[in-house]
Amino acid sequence: MPTIIHTVMKQNPIVMVSLFIASCLTVNRTASAYDQESFSTLKKGVSAWNSMRLANPEGAFDLEEAELEDLDLTGVNLGKTVLIRVKLNGSKLDMADLKGANLTMALIKKANLRKSDFTGSSLTGANLQGSFMKGAVLREANLEGANLRWAMLENGDLNRANLTGATLFEANLAGADLKGANLKNAHFLEQANLNGATLSNNTILPSGKKATASWSALHNASFVREQENEAMTYKTPLLAEKNTITKTGAKNITENRKQPATAARTRVEQSSFQNTNMAGADFHKADLHKAEMKSAKLQGADLQGANLDRAFLKGADLSNSNLSNALLYGAKLGNANLSGANLEGASLFEADLEGANLEGANLKGANIMDANFNNATLSSETILPSGQQATPNWAARQGCRFVHKSQK
Repeated sequence: MPTIIHTVMKQNPIVMVSLFIASCLTVNRTASAYDQESFSTLKKGVSAWNSMRLANPEGAFDLEEAELEDLDLTGVNLGKTVLIRVKLNGSKLDMADLKGANLTMALIKKANLRKSDFTGSSLTGANLQGSFMKGAVLREANLEGANLRWAMLENGDLNRANLTGATLFEANLAGADLKGANLKNAHFLEQANLNGATLSNNTILPSGKKATASWSALHNASFVREQENEAMTYKTPLLAEKNTITKTGAKNITENRKQPATAARTRVEQSSFQNTNMAGADFHKADLHKAEMKSAKLQGADLQGANLDRAFLKGADLSNSNLSNALLYGAKLGNANLSGANLEGASLFEADLEGANLEGANLKGANIMDANFNNATLSSETILPSGQQATPNWAARQGCRFVHKSQK
């Protein structure tokens, strides 16, 4: 493993909070998941579906939570269709019409979406990891909190798209139109490919500042000046009202504030921290991606905003540590002790938390999309992403063990 060097990240990780982020909300269902007739017609093939759409152009179609993985839906007309939490992983949707569709929290990993049209659609909290989207039109689409890790968006039209809090790790945006796009708080834009992309004075950078010619040049992108635009208002597409969505108050957990050790303020020459005692150490905003930290003693450590992307932390003691806003994409946390840890706003995409102790942990605002909680332990004092206290029902749905505060 290469030497790990502490670096201050170029942008502060910010909580990827959205009204529709998976598991960060309480959703009260008032209707069935999807319309069976619509689902059956689509399963017959694109020709049958598109014929139905032509015969009923003003119809409202509901495919919420439908399982449509690995299907050939090339050229399908899904415009203005309700596709909340739909599963489209691995499907072919080249040249599909998805204008105005509601794809909130949809799973669309490794899908073919070449030249598909998402104009005005909602992809809030959607997982598009590794999807092929060359030439796709995402003009004025809402991609707040979306996972675009490794997505291929060459020559895509993202004019005035909302990418607030989106994950762009190694996304290919070469030649993309980003004029007027809102990238505020977007993660890993520095690791994305912006060669030949076009930004404007209306483009908002992760810092919240407007793009400039100098910033664009530093990232091999073009810059154009255009008329100042008013901020976009992104509306949730048709029929989202069938779900009543509410946010709840949260119990505040005081952040751990240990006196900083010197480890994170110097160059770290070790390639492995296995079994190392770093209790109370200050790794604030440290770059520890792919770090080998098996069984490390990190209780009470300050890892706020740290980059722990794909770090190996199996069996590590992170009790009472501060991991707020930390990046834990794909981190291995099996059997780790996270009791009392502050994970507020942490990004836990595809993190493995199997068997981890999360008693009393604070997960408020954390993004837990595709995280593995099997056999993890939660308690009545654990705070969920929604801000609510954990319940036996929530734990059961995640395959977790639940203990009450009084239990030994």
